[in-house]
Amino acid sequence: MSDLDCLWGPDAGTFSVGAGTIQLTEVLARCPELSAAHRLVRSFAAILSTRTGQHLKDWVVSARAEDLPGVHSFAVGLEKDWDAVVQGLTSRWNSGPVEGRVNHIKMVKRQMFGRAKLPLLRKRVLLTAAR
Repeated sequence: MSDLDCLWGPDAGTFSVGAGTIQLTEVLARCPELSAAHRLVRSFAAILSTRTGQHLKDWVVSARAEDLPGVHSFAVGLEKDWDAVVQGLTSRWNSGPVEGRVNHIKMVKRQMFGRAKLPLLRKRVLLTAAR
């Protein structure tokens, strides 16, 4: 079976595989690794959506208990900058507006590459800042 043979059905809990439809719970029951990955991804999504970074340590412990190399790698990456990750998952403040502005400035710079010098680039960036 190729990746194209297995598509999500119209119901979020079903797969369309070939000619038949399989319930997600049946698929998870047949594959313990997939079930563990599903559980870990859902619990991490809950931590993200509810901003409960204090539960992240428990999640990392349960992720390390499973035999899933991709999840282990992700957990190691989280632990490399633990304080920033926990702060990002608990605080309501983020750097989204700043990142968007930086992205916009880089786009303007790319558009003007080789066309003008710094004074014109500066004027264009400042004039578009009001947007």
